[in-house]
Amino acid sequence: MTVADLRRTRSGTSPQRWWKARGAIIAYAFIAPYVVLFLAFRIGPAIFGTFLSLAEYGLAGDITFVGLDNFARLFDDPIFWNALKVTVLYTVIAIPLTVAISIGMAVLCNRTLRGMSAYRAVFFLPVVTSSVMSGIVWVWILGEEGPLNWLLTSVGLPAVPWLNHDIVVLVSLAAVSAWTHFGYDMLILLAGMLAIPSEYYEAAEVDGANAWDRFRHITLPLLKPALFFVIVLEIIRSFQVFDTIYVMTGGGPVRSSYSLTFMIYDQGFGYFEFGYASAAGVVLLVITLAVSLVQRRLMRGGTT
Repeated sequence: MTVADLRRTRSGTSPQRWWKARGAIIAYAFIAPYVVLFLAFRIGPAIFGTFLSLAEYGLAGDITFVGLDNFARLFDDPIFWNALKVTVLYTVIAIPLTVAISIGMAVLCNRTLRGMSAYRAVFFLPVVTSSVMSGIVWVWILGEEGPLNWLLTSVGLPAVPWLNHDIVVLVSLAAVSAWTHFGYDMLILLAGMLAIPSEYYEAAEVDGANAWDRFRHITLPLLKPALFFVIVLEIIRSFQVFDTIYVMTGGGPVRSSYSLTFMIYDQGFGYFEFGYASAAGVVLLVITLAVSLVQRRLMRGGTT
């Protein structure tokens, strides 16, 4: 190889290296804002909250290390166990309701009809609506003299204390949560339905299967990964519910809707016991991580 050939080779490779480096720099530049925000608003508070859970932190800024005293006090506090019970009960009510509505809407939207894209967009609107604004509207609808009770009394039925009864209030909050989140879950399930080959349905129809048989024997089995993801997502979301409770009930009546996240807020910003609230937050973090790890394990088991 001559000197001229070497020069041509070097001149041809250096621009390629420069373009590769330029592409990597651009990629990192796009990722950097998300990484910085994730570290600042997710990882940073989690680390600092874990540190605070082992200390007493007052308004004056003094920090006293107390070890596991906050956790010992937490597990001996009936308010914590009540908040955990309320959170679990809310989750048990909210998940079947949300998943059932999401599946039903996904089935309805899985049709080739005129204007179906517009219907899908309308169903997704509650997801992008402000939770505070929607909560205020639902308080008006579910109030003692609201439209829903007016409708019940107008047909001769008794008014229902939607937000003033210990069990009914959780059902009401779960219904509002289902209305808020079903659009997002619907899109996930709809994407799973659209990925199912149409030949399966055609073959089943030839064999004489009706719509319910096709849904039960084809759609549901092939929709299991997406459905499982939605259920786990709703479990995590239910354990972290706060804004709806804060706007609609404030944890009442008599702590009937006093969830774990609302307890963290109340202890931290109501009683200014930041170390105690951080201990409750660490417990919630452990529960969320446990649910996520179970999801990963089950997903791996399902794919092998």
